[in-house]
Amino acid sequence: MKGSRVSDYEYVLPADRIARYPASRRDESRMLVVPLGSGVGLSVDPLRHLVFRDLVTLFRPGDLLVVNDSRVIPARLLGKKPTGAPSEILLLRPTPEADPADPRTWEALVRPGGKLKVGRRVLVADDLEVTVLSTAEGGGRVVRLDSPCSAREAIERHGHVPLPPYLNREDEPVDRERYQTVYARVAGSVAAPTAGLHFTPELLDELEDHGVRRVAVTLDVGVGTFRPVDEDDPAAHTMHAEPYCVESEVAESINEVRRAGGRCWAVGTTVARTLETAASEDGTVRAGAGITRLFIRPPCRFRVVDALLTNFHLPRSTLLMLVAAFGGYERVMDAYGVAVEEGYRFYSYGDVMAFVPS
Repeated sequence: MKGSRVSDYEYVLPADRIARYPASRRDESRMLVVPLGSGVGLSVDPLRHLVFRDLVTLFRPGDLLVVNDSRVIPARLLGKKPTGAPSEILLLRPTPEADPADPRTWEALVRPGGKLKVGRRVLVADDLEVTVLSTAEGGGRVVRLDSPCSAREAIERHGHVPLPPYLNREDEPVDRERYQTVYARVAGSVAAPTAGLHFTPELLDELEDHGVRRVAVTLDVGVGTFRPVDEDDPAAHTMHAEPYCVESEVAESINEVRRAGGRCWAVGTTVARTLETAASEDGTVRAGAGITRLFIRPPCRFRVVDALLTNFHLPRSTLLMLVAAFGGYERVMDAYGVAVEEGYRFYSYGDVMAFVPS
């Protein structure tokens, strides 16, 4: 069956289509609208080309917008070993035993990995030093942050925005604002939930005035989101784990809206994974927190998500497979071909797709 192998998710993208910087305004990104038929993945209507600020025209009063309010931390620490050799620490998550209010110990990736052994120190700034405490799963390390100020304050002061590697540039001041959604609240991600980058406060207000409710779930995006799928059989891929949380009032709002006939819009693959992880077989969303390793790929029946906003994703990625599961493999890959031909901008700072039920 087409779409059952990882190699089915290859496509050719000219290098100049990768958006290395954000659009001048968040809501000026282009939006490729993919109408869905009576069932997810079924469609006969043509694609439409809009601008993101036109989003409100796709909603009905009574619809629900679900966003991911996780906040990207400046998790990339650049420093030097006592010898003067440059080193890099990418903080992933606080260790389970760390104080949530002031997490001093973190799981991290380090570079150069062969040189930063247990006991080695990296001086990031006069008021921040990192010590390697132990090794961790997947070649990582457990590190301790030593600073006279709080760990989170030190990270905010000296950390760099962990831009995706395909941008092929160092972070700049613009990234502190633009690689962050306007509604980001809960610090924890090392990559942005990029579908939400297009929203402005004004557009959110316009949606509310149109009768669209908004709630937030939290899923901390990990570095695993960028890891390619090496096996051609998706079933052989070990899916990365990411923590999520659905508050009780959020679950109640989603269930209430869907019972009333409103449509549930997921802003990004992170929200889609969270909602489908938290869903019962009958589509009821359960409140709670946990770790999701859910790998959504064709064929898949979505139990909660009715409409999906999502950026364009890397070839052979689990994110592209999730989108194909929602919109239908042929429809999605055809839409990607159109997007390439029409000059859409791809990946984290790129344009957006809207999969909308007819």
